[in-house]
Amino acid sequence: MGTFAGHLYPGLFLVFYGLYQAIVVSKAAIFNDSLLYSSCPLRNKGRWARLWKLSYRGLLKMVTGSLLIAYEISCVTGGLKLMNRELPPRFMFPKQWQHLTMFILLSLNGCVDVTSKNLLPQRCVLLEKGTLVLTFYVLLLLLVSHVQDSSGVELQIHSLLILVVFLLMLVLTVELWAPDTFYLLMIETLLFLLMGSWLIQAAFILYRPVTGYPWQDDDISDIMFITTFFCWHLMINALCLLGIYGVSFFWHRCHSPNLKLMVTKEAPYATSTVGSLYNLLQEGEQAEKEEQALLLSKSSP
Repeated sequence: MGTFAGHLYPGLFLVFYGLYQAIVVSKAAIFNDSLLYSSCPLRNKGRWARLWKLSYRGLLKMVTGSLLIAYEISCVTGGLKLMNRELPPRFMFPKQWQHLTMFILLSLNGCVDVTSKNLLPQRCVLLEKGTLVLTFYVLLLLLVSHVQDSSGVELQIHSLLILVVFLLMLVLTVELWAPDTFYLLMIETLLFLLMGSWLIQAAFILYRPVTGYPWQDDDISDIMFITTFFCWHLMINALCLLGIYGVSFFWHRCHSPNLKLMVTKEAPYATSTVGSLYNLLQEGEQAEKEEQALLLSKSSP
């Protein structure tokens, strides 16, 4: 992963994963549907019905993790070895082994998603969420150890990446108790997009600067602009997420009759609520008048 492609490919995966999740979450929010247990009918019946039930996220994680594992192993000349044959033996390729551990966790997380949704008799959402949380706990530990020998520009880039992973870990931990909360899912999606775009930015800063000249570790301006770029990524991803929600809302409102029907049903519900409240107030006033009349009749001689 310590190459241009090693940062670019995981970043592209996270960006596409975040865009896909943004579309899914926006649709669920627009139709007031559960993201975990969707009530949408199957598009096809018969032999292709099971195809729509597949865990595409899990398959994407498995395929991407396997490809990144193969890429990481192929980048090491002479093979990825754990220890050398010298005395005393020393560990070899520590960063490469950390990258390999991250990609293995990604593949295993995809296997759990597919198993939970397609192989178990009943889907276990807690198992999926718990595995994802555990993955990010391990990822945070690996990243903290990953920057031990970094400095300057590289340290600042990875520190901001660690911040994103830490926030994702917190959000995913809270989702264990509230797995179908719209606001938490939107924050999770935003952080996935931010993590992916920042990895792509890190690939260009560290290995292929746009100016053709490397960033300077001893230049405070370069260090400060890295944080500025990170803030720009945050704002752009937030606007992208807002745009996806807006486009999805107008698209489904124009092309989905269910959404129009749901919107038209909201007005009668509101008027009936006001009417029932008015009736309750009238009944309360009538009861008070009856009580007052009863008290006056008792007090009179």
